[in-house]
Amino acid sequence: MIQRARFTSGNRIALLQNGEDFFAALGNAIEAARHSIWLETYIFADDPTGRHIRDSLTAAALRGIEVRLVIDGFGSNTLPQGWWDAFDQAGGELRVYRRERGWWPLRKSRLRRLHRKLAVVDGQMAFIGGINIQDDWDIPGQTAPRFDFAVRVEGQLVNRVLMAMEKLWWRMDWRRPATLISSLALRGTEGEGQVGIQPAQAALLLRDNLRHRFDIEQSYLAAIRSARHEILIANAYFLPGHRFRHALTEAARRGVRIRLLLQGMVEYRLQHAASRALYGSLLDAGVEIHEYLPSHLHAKVAVIDHDWSTVGSSNIDPFSLLLAREANVVIKDKEFASELRGRLDQAMASQTQRIEAGAWREQPLSIRLKCWLAYGLVRWGMGVAGLLKQW
Repeated sequence: MIQRARFTSGNRIALLQNGEDFFAALGNAIEAARHSIWLETYIFADDPTGRHIRDSLTAAALRGIEVRLVIDGFGSNTLPQGWWDAFDQAGGELRVYRRERGWWPLRKSRLRRLHRKLAVVDGQMAFIGGINIQDDWDIPGQTAPRFDFAVRVEGQLVNRVLMAMEKLWWRMDWRRPATLISSLALRGTEGEGQVGIQPAQAALLLRDNLRHRFDIEQSYLAAIRSARHEILIANAYFLPGHRFRHALTEAARRGVRIRLLLQGMVEYRLQHAASRALYGSLLDAGVEIHEYLPSHLHAKVAVIDHDWSTVGSSNIDPFSLLLAREANVVIKDKEFASELRGRLDQAMASQTQRIEAGAWREQPLSIRLKCWLAYGLVRWGMGVAGLLKQW
């Protein structure tokens, strides 16, 4: 069943770009916490950033703050034994979502990961986005930090984020601990008079394998189908299904300007080549494709018609849209959309190369065949995992 986005008004939303903005804001919120801290992430890395956030959470637990943390069993599976001992001894609570078991990588249950990046502090402030708990400067050959976004939210939407995190916590334990009542009582709308941030309408979109299986994809499709002027999408792993591709090409035929900001520095060779297999048909339809070069592009954001925007954890690929637990925020606000669009425009002006249709068609046949072979292998893997018909 597809759920309609439930928008709340009066939210104060600040855009955070890259780890420099995000970790400063998150760290300040953790240090100022008075009652509770909830955090979910896919990757929690054993690097200076990861250790700093872990130690901040440990210090909060020692102050008597209720700290609850969920990490993914695959994304965070390289942490050494004993890495969480001090956190545990301080009274922090940690749960691991789907610990790694078995060897077959295409088993559907193994591919269902916790890919959300969420945090709520004191029931008053939430963080939503695509930034993992890891260093931005950990990529060989990079000349800029990992390119990514998150938002800091105050207002009614925080309640929705906290409820989603609580529900997952309960489901992982199959019971509803009475101690969670303390967090429920803390929800509020403190800070409504904050200067410098205009209130905005916003909705939390989730993807899970129960009631919200297609919510994020359908929200994208509805916005694309109603677009009249411009569609700007920046996405790390772009391998859309036929519905998404059809919606983009139809929008281009209506005269909508479509720009895609995609990965230029190769991270996963198979996925990168498979994504590029779709370039020809998109370019022929009039879609502009720009590849980000200085570092890994990890963003999952979009701006449509200057007043609809989204920031979150969901890629536009079968793993995010059909398997993983994801969370995006959709914001209806011209000022926020203008700021996000400006950040993306700035990156495209100086840090990307545009893929031209003519040059793409003139590539050696061997390169195009490699891309289509990679695309075929990805589709085979989706078929083995039982996903092909949905894609």
